[in-house]
Amino acid sequence: MASQDLPKPDYAKNMKLIGYSDQGGRPDGVQLMVNKGFAITGHMFSKGFSVIDVRDPRNPKPVNYVPAPKNTWNIHLQTHGDLLLVINAKDMFASAEFQDEKQYYKGALGKKVGTADASSAPPRDWTAGLAVYDISNPAEPRKISFMPVEGGGIHRLWYVGGRWAYASVLLDGFTDYIFMTIDMADPSNPKEAGRYWIPGMHAAGGETLSDASQRGGLHHPIVHGDTAYCAWRDAGLVVLDIADRSAPSLITHRNWSPPYGGGTHNALPLPDRDLLVVADEAVLDNCEDGIKYIWMFDIRDKSNPISISTFPTPDEADYVAKGAHFGPHNIYENRPDGLISSDTIFSTYQNAGIRVTDISNAYRPEEVAAFVPPAPNRLMDKRPNRPQVIQSCDVWVSAEGLVYSNDYNGGLYILEYNN
Repeated sequence: MASQDLPKPDYAKNMKLIGYSDQGGRPDGVQLMVNKGFAITGHMFSKGFSVIDVRDPRNPKPVNYVPAPKNTWNIHLQTHGDLLLVINAKDMFASAEFQDEKQYYKGALGKKVGTADASSAPPRDWTAGLAVYDISNPAEPRKISFMPVEGGGIHRLWYVGGRWAYASVLLDGFTDYIFMTIDMADPSNPKEAGRYWIPGMHAAGGETLSDASQRGGLHHPIVHGDTAYCAWRDAGLVVLDIADRSAPSLITHRNWSPPYGGGTHNALPLPDRDLLVVADEAVLDNCEDGIKYIWMFDIRDKSNPISISTFPTPDEADYVAKGAHFGPHNIYENRPDGLISSDTIFSTYQNAGIRVTDISNAYRPEEVAAFVPPAPNRLMDKRPNRPQVIQSCDVWVSAEGLVYSNDYNGGLYILEYNN
């Protein structure tokens, strides 16, 4: 797309838009990876996933679309080397019970989906499990295996090569997503290796939750060495010892909801600084769930993480009144084939776009760049009463400093970070 045709941002500071794609007419995106010059994005509403050639970032070109199985979403995915891992799970946002999104973010999801009590569950009309693709040529993903799971499916993954992958999985008999290790020694035959859940989640085992009104489910883990840092939505932060991948064990569990609003979404360790960046997702319109924060934790003692600061909240516009979700969604997770930084954090703030934060002083994080895309041309989100407002979803950053971000409705933005 020629520079004169690029969308005009609502706000920009130290970031310049250099490329844009509507992803082949499927502008909705959730998780985003870049592999060997190709962006691969999972879709929220268009189903499946798409591949965009970004070797020339000023002229991105859609090159492939892989549809999802019936009633299934592929919203999250991971790439490393020549492998692409794609989740398969019930398409929650197409389901009647979640047309009011508040119902998705409150209470025990497994009970609402009908998987917590599998004996009385409705018929399964979706595909649940992990799909593995060969992407030695990223433009042409080739499926090489599928690991099925019994239940609602997998939500999100962590995989950076090697033998082990890690997932959040909604299994039969559980109230919400739990932690699972997956043995990828043979990518053509991935296998479950171990699992962990917070006591109270195993409904089929007679366990009960202390607060059934909250979403006490794992969003996903990020793993460094033998430690998994798990964002457990309204149950906060769970740190696991996974030296034995078949038997993960608890190091510590910290929760700040209440009084804060929950929704813990990412927990990114910065091992060289003994820091942990933790993002709480804003999940309801107009901040009905409160202002959410990205937190800095000191983890010199992993058994006693201490919150030492929060990121600044964007305030150059009235984002609460703007509509839809305002606040953190995702942070760039220092992928090994992209930028790795312990001083600069890239995050998405939904209707407030992309934010870049300098944490060289961990006690005083400072925003140094921002980019807020314009309103999307159309809504891919067909749920009722959704406002036509940007919802920046994910961000991926190259080692050279190119920033790739997508949106629930608005397409793929490629930016230069100029700071």
